[in-house]
Amino acid sequence: MFLSELANLSAVDKKQFQDGTAAMKTDTRKTRLTLEQINKMRKLNDLKMSEYSDNVKEIRRQYAPASE
Repeated sequence: MFLSELANLSAVDKKQFQDGTAAMKTDTRKTRLTLEQINKMRKLNDLKMSEYSDNVKEIRRQYAPASE
């Protein structure tokens, strides 16, 4: 693709990624994740796992047999 073709594309025709590259409909390349993005996903996953374990503990407490 030539630089002049890139300049003629409208904003509607291209999708901007966080790293500033534009992906076309016919573009099959994979985007590269930055260390910042990977770290953010890891933190979100840790938070989800923590919330899930808290929910499981609460459910086990609710449905536990009554103590005498």
